[in-house]
Amino acid sequence: MITGKALDELRNAIGAIHVRTDEAVEALDPGWHPDNLKAGVLVAPESTAEVAAVLTICRAYGIGVVTHGGRTGLVGGAISAPGEIVLSTVRLNRIVDLDPVARVAVVEAGVTLEALQQAAQIHRLDPGIDIPSRGSATIGGMVSTNAGGIMAFRNGVMRHRVLGLEAVLADGSIYSDLTRVVKTTAGYDLKHLFIGAEGTLGIVTRVALNLDVTPPATVTAFFGLPSIAAVLDVIRMALDSPAGSLRAAEALWQSFFHLTATTQGFADASVDAGMPLYLLLTLGGADEGAMRDAFEQMFERAIERYPNMSGIVATSARQERDLWRLREDTDAIYRAFPAAPSYDVSVPLSGIDAYVTRALDGLRCLDPAFCPFVFGHLADGNLHIVLNHAGPLRPDRTRAVEAILYQDLAGFGGSFSAEHGIGAKRVEALRTYGDPTKRALMRLVRDAIDPSAILSRNKVIVRP
Repeated sequence: MITGKALDELRNAIGAIHVRTDEAVEALDPGWHPDNLKAGVLVAPESTAEVAAVLTICRAYGIGVVTHGGRTGLVGGAISAPGEIVLSTVRLNRIVDLDPVARVAVVEAGVTLEALQQAAQIHRLDPGIDIPSRGSATIGGMVSTNAGGIMAFRNGVMRHRVLGLEAVLADGSIYSDLTRVVKTTAGYDLKHLFIGAEGTLGIVTRVALNLDVTPPATVTAFFGLPSIAAVLDVIRMALDSPAGSLRAAEALWQSFFHLTATTQGFADASVDAGMPLYLLLTLGGADEGAMRDAFEQMFERAIERYPNMSGIVATSARQERDLWRLREDTDAIYRAFPAAPSYDVSVPLSGIDAYVTRALDGLRCLDPAFCPFVFGHLADGNLHIVLNHAGPLRPDRTRAVEAILYQDLAGFGGSFSAEHGIGAKRVEALRTYGDPTKRALMRLVRDAIDPSAILSRNKVIVRP
């Protein structure tokens, strides 16, 4: 347990009001996982220097530290335990600089994605990455999990958006490389150690991000299609469109569409509710009319190949938002099936059809009641598969499901963890399906940077 002396030192370092214990912690929202605040102690430093002071104290007393951003993670990366402290970045919430000429933003780790999007939009700029939890997900958390999201096929994942960063190591030392330019070959590019490390190698405190110019207009279309091949065909048409650039291509399998359509009260005579798949597309460009025409032409070309397809083109911002809610209301699954087991894989586009067929058949053979909800970023091959099952599975059943979903993925160039990370949930999956040499190197790096093992214990690579 954490001693009173250690708590006193933490209070002296960052101010007593910013060290919460017991009931003051219980009053907070734990976020996605009920054990996120189980440590019972939460500290909220206001600066990089204060983060460094906290880690110096924790290392001296052997106290484990779990970093919290928006608590939106889905793999247990924010779970804490008694004897540890939670370090919240909630007070590291400043946009330090937003340079519209260089198209670069420097922000603190606790800035939410939505706050940065709104600040950048004033200059018609955008971080170039978007996820449904934009209102609560923080930039530091997104860097630490290497978040992907809706525009990854176009702009890459978080790793490709970060120009430089600042992080505090377990011993309290500060790694500072807030480079704001794309071209730099000044030695090892060590920022990539912290991107995707899920807080196990250091606590990200500030980030320099590349920004993109946003298009003057967007247009969204929603198509019902008969097959994965048809979906990929229409995506290619959209990628080739001269009227605008494809900004999003999201696929919804029938069960997921029916669930969110029912939840949202969505009904449109132009959309056949009996199609196996649905495709949400957004184009961005200068001429809204030209993009609407392009979608109409796309529909005409596609219907010649797939006569039973259906679809609509949004004619207003409100209709565009309504269509996007069909994809983004993933909480509808968890309202219907609390704590439903979820999986997040990446599959090369050419292998998606065979993979989905094999995976769904395998799940039905394992349990005829399984009718999973499937949706994803189909332009980059990222699929989300959520079982229609309330609560966690038994360990043996979890292993059986993972064997169906993960087996041979790496062999044909996919990944068992696409954008949600490893956290605490997928530690065993990493042991089973990860490359052993990679795991050994990861352990060497972790042992070298955090030899006292205070950062995010029992996450990603667990020490024996």
